[in-house]
Amino acid sequence: MANLWKMSQHGTKKRKLDRSTEDYVYFDSYSDVTIHEEMIADTVRTNTYRMGILKNSKSIEGKVVLDVGAGTGVLSLFCAQAGARKVYAVEASSIADQAVRIVKLNQMEDTIEVIKAALETIELDEKVDVIVSEWMGYALLHESMLNSVIFARDKWLKPGGLILPSRADLYIAPINDLVLEGRLNFWSTVKAQYGVDMSCMTDFARKCIMNKDITVNPVTVEDVLSHPCKFAELDLNTVTLEQLRDVRGVFSCRCFGSSSIHAFCVWFTVTFPADEKALVLSTSPFKPETHWKQAVLYLNDAVDVMQDTKVEGEISLYPSEENSRHICIRVDYVIDEQKKHSKTFSIPDQYLEVK
Repeated sequence: MANLWKMSQHGTKKRKLDRSTEDYVYFDSYSDVTIHEEMIADTVRTNTYRMGILKNSKSIEGKVVLDVGAGTGVLSLFCAQAGARKVYAVEASSIADQAVRIVKLNQMEDTIEVIKAALETIELDEKVDVIVSEWMGYALLHESMLNSVIFARDKWLKPGGLILPSRADLYIAPINDLVLEGRLNFWSTVKAQYGVDMSCMTDFARKCIMNKDITVNPVTVEDVLSHPCKFAELDLNTVTLEQLRDVRGVFSCRCFGSSSIHAFCVWFTVTFPADEKALVLSTSPFKPETHWKQAVLYLNDAVDVMQDTKVEGEISLYPSEENSRHICIRVDYVIDEQKKHSKTFSIPDQYLEVK
């Protein structure tokens, strides 16, 4: 990655990448075993997809399925187990070679055809009845893989066809961060330990930690300071590429009690339709942890709140100018009817090659 950045005497400036470089970096990140181990080991993710597919077996049995971004092919295998007549497993990274081996090992090569290519470049012999894809990134939209799902929907899905999952929802809530408080308070304890006063480091530490990065961390239920606010909903049957260029919504909530707001927390759910009860894959801090964790957006300074303090604002998710696969988040917010604040966040380098 070092060759992709331009250095200046004032720091590091990111160079805008062309689309082919963006795609190379993205697909190359899926060539290593680590990310696939993390995803398969995420039992919430993998089991929910398995159950979501099996609960839709009536719509899959005897039908043609397109798996967008198939990876190791696990979702394609679930579809084959659900009775699909044919599954096209499309994967652009070199992990497609392993998917071929896995399909053969499970004796599904007559049903599943692994296609090693970018989705936008392939040609199929037929339209498909079902599209399945695990396209979600950090804060839902990091990596922009949903664009490929929409492309596949518009080009290959039969009218009235099924998309799994079929809907995505985005949520936000203010949070307290006791770990952050401990890190900031640390500098005031150094003198008692070593006889050297380093309390002046607190402001520097605050600027370093409460920065403009989208921090991917697990948030505990105890740290969430209000009920979740849903600010956006994406219907995969109708959402357009134009709409994905700026996914925005408003939020308004009231705090549970006396505390300090250090950040906003963003997470998502995706929903699988079912005859009886829809199945939801949730990355909420109120649910078991997933590999997506939550996206934490730190304020510049902590804000003290009390019971029923009102927190409201607008949030927007959009592609980065440097790399369209990377997400930026802008939050305009007001706490306790005070001055309006705005802050824009982006994914830091350590998350640019993982999902």
